[in-house]
Amino acid sequence: MNMDEKLKIKVSIADRVYPLTVEPEQEEGIRAATKKIEAMITQLEEHFAMRDKQDVLAFCALQFASQVEQNRIQNEEGLEDSKLKLIEFNNSLEEILTRHRIK
Repeated sequence: MNMDEKLKIKVSIADRVYPLTVEPEQEEGIRAATKKIEAMITQLEEHFAMRDKQDVLAFCALQFASQVEQNRIQNEEGLEDSKLKLIEFNNSLEEILTRHRIK
């Protein structure tokens, strides 16, 4: 198979089959995402007695979107912490260099 060729795959979500055309390197991620969605659907239906597929899919979308946003917030906070530590380190280094007249 030529690497430029796309794959035709089928995924099943909430009892519906969706034919997709994807890049070969996307297939694994799409199949893994499909499994996560199906597992979440099962969990919502079993533990929260949700039967309406629209409600179940809406809650799945909310769950995944909130995970993405939480990761974004944590990454931003991590970057800000790193930036502050670098500034602090730079200030300490400047102080040492000035004290020893290296600068």
